[in-house]
Amino acid sequence: MMARVTVSIGSNIERERHVRVCLDALAADFQGLVVSRVFESEPVGFEDGRNFYNLVAAFDSEASVGELQAWCKRLEFANGRRADSPKFSPRTLDVDLLTVGELTGEHDGVMLPRDEITRHAFVLQPLAELLPTARHPASGETYADLWRAFDAGEQRLWPVAFTWAGREISHPD
Repeated sequence: MMARVTVSIGSNIERERHVRVCLDALAADFQGLVVSRVFESEPVGFEDGRNFYNLVAAFDSEASVGELQAWCKRLEFANGRRADSPKFSPRTLDVDLLTVGELTGEHDGVMLPRDEITRHAFVLQPLAELLPTARHPASGETYADLWRAFDAGEQRLWPVAFTWAGREISHPD
């Protein structure tokens, strides 16, 4: 069954190249790809102070949660991510499943929806911008409402200019 899937994408090593590689792979393998603007954000919990590029993508897929998770990990590893890298270390590419349709709870070893949606500005702001009227599968609130109520605190991020596939997909406010 076709489901709308959302993923968060992040990189703080060769950011432009890795984000473009990820978008190329998503466009090649999935239908109906839409992407948020690209945001630069300060690292949360990281000792290495390199800023991240973050965005959210949505697409349609009939793949299972396990297949989608494996796709994300294959892409990360193909782009230099190491399985043994420390949790809060620089990232060539980080691709995390946020939602798969309306699924909640554990599916194929993956908890959905991902809790980072309501904890991190670098996930929620691009998600709310991309899909403002879509609803969080667990709470039922729209992403726009969740973002309006979100306290970003020290989590600073800002949109940046970014081109992909010959077109501007992101611009500063």
